[in-house]
Amino acid sequence: MYQGDALAVLRELPAATVDAVITDPPYNSGGRTMSDRTKASARGKYVSGDACHDLADFTGDNRDQRSYIAWLSLVLAECLRVSRPGAHCLVFTDWRQLPATSDALQVGGWTWQGTVVWHKPVARPRRGGFKANAEFILWGTNGPYDGKRDLYLPGVFSASQPSGRQRRHITQKPVDGLMRELVKVCAPGGTILDPFAGSGSTGEAALHEGYDFVGIELSEHYQRVARQRLDEVAASSAVDH
Repeated sequence: MYQGDALAVLRELPAATVDAVITDPPYNSGGRTMSDRTKASARGKYVSGDACHDLADFTGDNRDQRSYIAWLSLVLAECLRVSRPGAHCLVFTDWRQLPATSDALQVGGWTWQGTVVWHKPVARPRRGGFKANAEFILWGTNGPYDGKRDLYLPGVFSASQPSGRQRRHITQKPVDGLMRELVKVCAPGGTILDPFAGSGSTGEAALHEGYDFVGIELSEHYQRVARQRLDEVAASSAVDH
């Protein structure tokens, strides 16, 4: 687990050393207007007023649309550099940033292979319209990938965000039912990179499924949370064996 800016740390990593990039970057979304998206805090945008937790805020979520595409393109280009040929890249996004994120994925040099849906069972209805209870995972590869591998993953996953003591991050993704399934796209025994590691959900899933993990997190607080969480998983695995 590295603590620092993703782009700066990625530039220090050796080329062609990871087999998958699975990451949940700051969406820079969450508002109806440009002012809402660029001036509100992450807590203000993504946490409802009646939430029962006091999780730490995070920075890097106030870019406008054009700077978001440029910034994410640079990050994903560096991810491509450190990935081996045939590596997979999975990038989370929401409906507002889906077009921008697909642009960044392709500008970064990845071959766009499809879009996976994360269905969130618990979501508030929207009066007069449709409930926003899905987020998306863009799937790309570093050139051709192993299409002969005996692996068949679904295109839709349904899993709720963690709650109670298991909730450690504002935008935390569920490990069971989602992350542990997504990491399986990585080649067996490979290394998974997450340049926006947050509280370590990708890393926890990777370790549970037998992969090595490299994480980068800008927030010093969340880097400590992730490191502690991954240490707990590693210690538990050692006891099991």
